[in-house]
Amino acid sequence: MRFRTLKELSAICAEESLTIGELMLAEQAKESGESPEAVFGQMASYYQVMKDAVRKGLESKLSSRSGLVGGDGRKMSEYAALEEPSVGDWAGKAMAYALAVSEINASMGRIVATPTAGSCGIIPGVFVSSQERFGWNDDRLVRGLFAAGAIGYVIANNSFISGAEGGCQAEVGSAIGMAAGALVELRGGSPEQAVHAVGLALKNTLGLICDPVAGLVEVPCIVRNGLGAVNALAAADMGLAGVRSVIPTDEVIGVMLEVGSRMPGEHRETALGGLAQTPTGRKLTEQIKAARPSSSL
Repeated sequence: MRFRTLKELSAICAEESLTIGELMLAEQAKESGESPEAVFGQMASYYQVMKDAVRKGLESKLSSRSGLVGGDGRKMSEYAALEEPSVGDWAGKAMAYALAVSEINASMGRIVATPTAGSCGIIPGVFVSSQERFGWNDDRLVRGLFAAGAIGYVIANNSFISGAEGGCQAEVGSAIGMAAGALVELRGGSPEQAVHAVGLALKNTLGLICDPVAGLVEVPCIVRNGLGAVNALAAADMGLAGVRSVIPTDEVIGVMLEVGSRMPGEHRETALGGLAQTPTGRKLTEQIKAARPSSSL
């Protein structure tokens, strides 16, 4: 890729009058040796998987294999349809859709890791709810996925996207930043505004630990996806309003690396700390072990 930092990405876009998505599509085609049309078609297929996961998560009576979670996406969707959500209709849908996709993941359904399976609900939640809100066609959202991918590429190459390496800030935090920056672009914002939205999103997830109960991507991961989708909408609004990340976004990504590197092992997807080691967390872990003695937990 011709860029390694978001500053470089934004500068190239400004110099060549490209959106982030357009630049990423061209770079991906060059990197893969495939035509832009073929690369776009592959990304379009990923977006269909995301939309299918939203639909299945809302329509199915889901339960995770452990039995810890299931049906929260439907509950949120039904609540949003009958009541006036405190966060508003659009954000209420984004939350419901993110929960639904995460529940599909927990029940062994098909999802797209964006950037990981543990954070798979945030981008679909933001994108599908935004598509419904504005009536955008699929092609527009696919271009938005290339923008999200460019942001994720920079984060992955300068920090973490894995909870085992850098805590949940690396998974949910990265997904929030990717969704926020892409949404700014989808709504007509500049690459510079998109980059600031990423920084605003990442700053407010720094230090978020990865503490899955029983080592499963269910509790608290699914709820974090739902709330993360709402955070992404808020960060995008700030970026579009001209709010700037006082600390440059690339420096925020560097701080994520620093914080993640210093995070205790107990708080990096080991289930040895945080919510996993509360009395209830330990009790649930023992119950799951007893129910599935062949499990590797």
